[in-house]
Amino acid sequence: MKHRLAAAAAALLLLMTAGCGESSAQDDTLHSADIFAMDTYMSLKAYGAGGAEAISEAEARIAALEHTLSVTDSQSDLWALNHAEGCPVTVSADTAQILDTAAQVSDESGGALCISLYPVLQAWGFTTGSYQVPSGAQIAGLLSLADDSKIVRNGTEISVPAGMQLDLGALAKGYTGDCVTGIMRAHGVSSAIISLGGNVQAIGKKPDGSLWRVGITNPMQPEINLGVVEIENKAVITSGNYERYFTDDAGNRYWHILDPADGYPADNGLISVTVIGESGLRCDALSTALYVEGTALAAEHWRRSGDFEMILVTDTGRLLVTEGIAPHFTNQSELPCEVLKREET
Repeated sequence: MKHRLAAAAAALLLLMTAGCGESSAQDDTLHSADIFAMDTYMSLKAYGAGGAEAISEAEARIAALEHTLSVTDSQSDLWALNHAEGCPVTVSADTAQILDTAAQVSDESGGALCISLYPVLQAWGFTTGSYQVPSGAQIAGLLSLADDSKIVRNGTEISVPAGMQLDLGALAKGYTGDCVTGIMRAHGVSSAIISLGGNVQAIGKKPDGSLWRVGITNPMQPEINLGVVEIENKAVITSGNYERYFTDDAGNRYWHILDPADGYPADNGLISVTVIGESGLRCDALSTALYVEGTALAAEHWRRSGDFEMILVTDTGRLLVTEGIAPHFTNQSELPCEVLKREET
């Protein structure tokens, strides 16, 4: 899974002023839960009648998804796929839907999103914390097994070539956020905020009628915000090179977002990508794909699509904000903010 540990919770700091105090209206009643799942800290907050039941159901759903989507649980869908030696496996509807989105985003990004890099991630030690720089020959050998186009999908029946291993870390928490928001809406919750270790999703507005304010971490100074984005019924998901990395004896820095082209940490000009859209699953997948694509291709990708906005930070200190979200973004950094427009000038 794409790990965002406790320190990464600061990646998307929730700036909340809860509707409390004078109002005794049932719709202002706060129900909340803080849990640890999918190797990250999660916070669920729902307001109003139905909130308590929604959070209880959401906690159970998160636990079930953690089991289903784990790459290390011997009873999970991923384990079954990774150890089937090429035989077809019937997976849950959850796993099938995630695989469908992975294939779509991989296709539209020219393969920048690759879910079959798990053995390469293992070689770097990103799955265990025992970091090392693998040899070029080792990476090349493992990359020969990574090819998402060879995954055969037929509804919930999936076939993965022998030797290939999948990891859904680039999509799992985004999908989980969608499931949680769906549960809350089914229980009549019209105001909620969900933080899944750096993935934030909002339902409606805050109880006082104002927009939710989500802080975006400054990748160059992760202890402070780059800025704040105001949202309603949106997901805000960030990928960056500050989330999980190590430094070798020579001072070289390596991060967990790998480029499928060479198996090394993606180094195509971006150090942080935030995606804002309605689908947490799609935003999660896109945050990785756009990071790997790099600045120019990410901008082209956004211009081709019409269902997301983004905030990019480059390794040269540029802050790029797409025009659809720019009016709702407050820059709190010293970086000059440039607005990307649909029509290039």
